[in-house]
Amino acid sequence: MIALIEVPFNSAGTDSGVARMPAALADRGLHDMLGTVTRHPITVRGAVAERGEHGFLAEHALGAMVDDVRTAVTRAWAESRTPVVIGGDCPVMLGALAAHPLGLVFVDGHEDAWPPSDATSGEAADSELGIALGLVAAPPPLGRLIDPGRVLVLGPRDADELEAAGVPRVGSLVRMHDAEWLARATSDDLADAVRQTAARASGAWWVHIDLDVLSTAALAAVDYPQPGGLDWHELDAVVDAVLSVPGCRGASVVIYNPDLDGGAAAARIAEFVARIGALLEE
Repeated sequence: MIALIEVPFNSAGTDSGVARMPAALADRGLHDMLGTVTRHPITVRGAVAERGEHGFLAEHALGAMVDDVRTAVTRAWAESRTPVVIGGDCPVMLGALAAHPLGLVFVDGHEDAWPPSDATSGEAADSELGIALGLVAAPPPLGRLIDPGRVLVLGPRDADELEAAGVPRVGSLVRMHDAEWLARATSDDLADAVRQTAARASGAWWVHIDLDVLSTAALAAVDYPQPGGLDWHELDAVVDAVLSVPGCRGASVVIYNPDLDGGAAAARIAEFVARIGALLEE
């Protein structure tokens, strides 16, 4: 059965925007769609829109949130349930990686390995993959959480932005297929890529899905839209292929800002999360 872990975290240090994603999905019937679940709502503590010593906004809340998600994921596994973590923001995935050494299938429109600086937003949502790989320093309990050989990145389309800013790409460290590859990949292509990652992680892996892998036409209510991306049918097919590979220990789904569309997309996203839950229970 599924353990639903709801994390109203916004790495900008506010309780608005993406922090309202879990409540928006609940309002559109997510709990009923998932069927028999246990719920582990997380209370975000100490979020303030001020930078900490590592350069991140809401640093104290970031560390506390990751620790709380780690505890909830560990509890779900102890109860023989599969955790599905709903953000909020991208760094919620770090709690799962902190809970146990896993492989990672990272589906995202961005590489998310920016170092925080005065020239960046200071949001850990720009940096969670860099944090997990130990490329970006972050507050405790964070440090390097995963070996690069256990990571598969699917869907980024921000190469030009990274090159213009002089930010190193992560593709030289991890296996990465960009948005163009993802759009034309067959189900066999995707399953083979996931199997290779799972094999490097003793068959146990986590899938993280940032909804900004979708196009603006498919989902406009994200804070940092960019050209290109998948439609909903394509993303459903990606998830079907990825989760056809045994060994997935859980999932995180993040980045929907219901403030931008009055909750209009929440029902479709709730259906998508329920689809993931059903696939994980097969």
